[in-house]
Amino acid sequence: MMSKKLRNDANLSTSSEVGEYIISDYGYGKDNVKLLHVVRNGPVHSIKELEVCSHLKLYDKKDYLYGDNSDIVATDSQKNTIYLLAKKYGVKSPEDYALLLCAHFLSKYSHVKEVSIQVVEYPWKRIGSGDGPFKKLHNHAFMFSPTSTRYCTVTHARTDPVPTVISGIKDLRVLKTTQSSFVNFIDDEYRSLPDMKDRIFSTIVRSSWQYSSWKNLDFDKIHNRVMEIILKNFAGDADKGIMSPSVQNTLYVAEKEVLDVIPEISTIDMEMPNKHYFTVDLSKFPKVVQGENEEVFLPVDKPSGIIYAQLDRRDIMSKL
Repeated sequence: MMSKKLRNDANLSTSSEVGEYIISDYGYGKDNVKLLHVVRNGPVHSIKELEVCSHLKLYDKKDYLYGDNSDIVATDSQKNTIYLLAKKYGVKSPEDYALLLCAHFLSKYSHVKEVSIQVVEYPWKRIGSGDGPFKKLHNHAFMFSPTSTRYCTVTHARTDPVPTVISGIKDLRVLKTTQSSFVNFIDDEYRSLPDMKDRIFSTIVRSSWQYSSWKNLDFDKIHNRVMEIILKNFAGDADKGIMSPSVQNTLYVAEKEVLDVIPEISTIDMEMPNKHYFTVDLSKFPKVVQGENEEVFLPVDKPSGIIYAQLDRRDIMSKL
């Protein structure tokens, strides 16, 4: 049983952290809560599969300092809340659902200082049959299609008037076989790489973007638009393509177009690591194959270059 002194100390504010140490960061929650939400509109069904992480930060630290659990919203209770709110309100988008959870925890528990919700959406699409304009999408059958993974993080501190909403994509693996070069870089005693006027360009894109405003936004539409912009600036027109003088330039022009066409996004960052494909040297086998090898390549994932940048609106940075 807790002593009288400890019970009294537990009622003090966090200023009771005296002495040599202070808890500089803290929090707790439930990670990796898996959820499948099904909407049945007659014979046509829709699904969203999510993985949710819910983290709370309380005003008081007495659970850490004194082992007093009286303010703790159990992680199991957080898990139950994730399921109950999905049942009660549905799941429109990862961002809308994360905003809903943040608002719930702040309104339900006055001693919660900050809520952070991360949502990952698993990629499913309807199974289709037929070709071209005659292709028919199935009413209730789906196929897992991991082209990329969508995610978001919504954080709301009680003292902040609005939450911070960050959306993103990861694991978007792309490749093109031409119209990529890398030339005129520093030539010194450490260089071994030749100029490459035409090469295979492959990467796995990760990108996240933050909203300056989010009221009444169609998050699904914006997600799809960002995807389209990234792919367009990587691949170009279906017949003509687009030249990439460097990974850095391709990354930048994609980020710039996102800010140009989506005013609600205040900042965007992106990573494009190199996924190398090196030409296999077949010159030692002239009796088997003749001529230059332009068809057979060796995939190499390590080591790899990493290129990244964050692009902000100048007016946003000037206010910081």
